[in-house]
Amino acid sequence: MTPLPKDLQVLHGFFMIMSFVLGTTLGSFANVCICRWPAGLSIVKPRSRCPKCMNEIQWFDNIPLVSWVLLRAKCRNCDQPISVIYPTVELITGLLFLAAYWRFGYSPATLVYMALCAAMVIITFQDLADWTIPDQITLPGIPLGLVLSLAGMYWGQASGLRVLDVFDSMGGIALGAGILFALDRITVLLLKKPGMGMGDMKLLAMIGAFLGWKGALGALMLGSVIGSFIGVSVLLYYRKRDEATVTASGEPETDDTKKKEDDKKDSDDNITLEGHYLPFGPYLAVGGLLYLFFGPELINWYIASLSPSAPALVIQ
Repeated sequence: MTPLPKDLQVLHGFFMIMSFVLGTTLGSFANVCICRWPAGLSIVKPRSRCPKCMNEIQWFDNIPLVSWVLLRAKCRNCDQPISVIYPTVELITGLLFLAAYWRFGYSPATLVYMALCAAMVIITFQDLADWTIPDQITLPGIPLGLVLSLAGMYWGQASGLRVLDVFDSMGGIALGAGILFALDRITVLLLKKPGMGMGDMKLLAMIGAFLGWKGALGALMLGSVIGSFIGVSVLLYYRKRDEATVTASGEPETDDTKKKEDDKKDSDDNITLEGHYLPFGPYLAVGGLLYLFFGPELINWYIASLSPSAPALVIQ
């Protein structure tokens, strides 16, 4: 963390609060992007509306987090429930902005990585809801990360940026897109079905542009570990639930029952094997954020676990 100048240290708590407030405000805007981009709608006009009664939401009903609580999660006009997703996006974005200030302090990197955090939130929730990763973020994000690496070369360590070399950023873009493209081709060749989507490739390329080749590789590894853990946990949960249901029913197995179970098993297998139906973008986004905040510590921990006698590395 880059410390505040002495004359501004008294404002440290204020900056922390404002970071959270700014995050929740942009989280509210992120909700607009998540809802409208998949439908091809403008994120500027019209003003925010209730998706059920289509009435405009007044400013006093659109205060991040607060309005949802005061309205008891219901629209003022139609009294229909407001999804908990909206305050969740706002809260997560606010906490990530606070974490960005806590991690990078009084440096240009703080604003840069606040914006990156907001982008990752939008990508995560849109991919979960619509199975798409917005080009509106990844396509401009790749060259922007490259430009910021040039700024890092100019400002050096004072910038607080993770990438201080344009070639590191270029390597991250190439590795991020290349490794997922290779995995997609291997999947098509061996399993005869689509593998990684183009959205995932562009996302990892963007992560590489901002965090370098180590960031792209780290995001992929961390995302894969998290995704595997969650995927296996979900499969085990449903398997145990189905076994408990069969045991509780106590029905004797007949040909019709066996056929229904086989059909259900085939259906479950199709869902499980059709990997392109399981969005990988959220795991890449989480992996990228973990590397953003804890990358050097994670690398040093990994190296130390391989060779306890190896000296710790200082990694930007």
